[in-house]
Amino acid sequence: MTTLRERRTYRNAILRCLYGAMERNRPEVSGTALRDELQLPDDDLSAACAYLADEGLIAVDWTSHNTPATASLTHEGIRFMEDEEISGNPGPPG
Repeated sequence: MTTLRERRTYRNAILRCLYGAMERNRPEVSGTALRDELQLPDDDLSAACAYLADEGLIAVDWTSHNTPATASLTHEGIRFMEDEEISGNPGPPG
């Protein structure tokens, strides 16, 4: 069972990864690249992406196996990350 601290860490890592990709002019990241870069199990990656999508911070295209095919920051997600960058207190959502 994944702890609350781990879930928050996973969500924050996904947001940072997507924000970094956006800054490098890559508007979306494949689910495979996210999983490999962050070394997350599929179940944890899917749960974190679902949470962030429900919060309106990311957009996800899902595979038929309910894993992310691609993910990207929404406008709200970009604003969230910019606010975190400005405040200097990056904290995981939720």
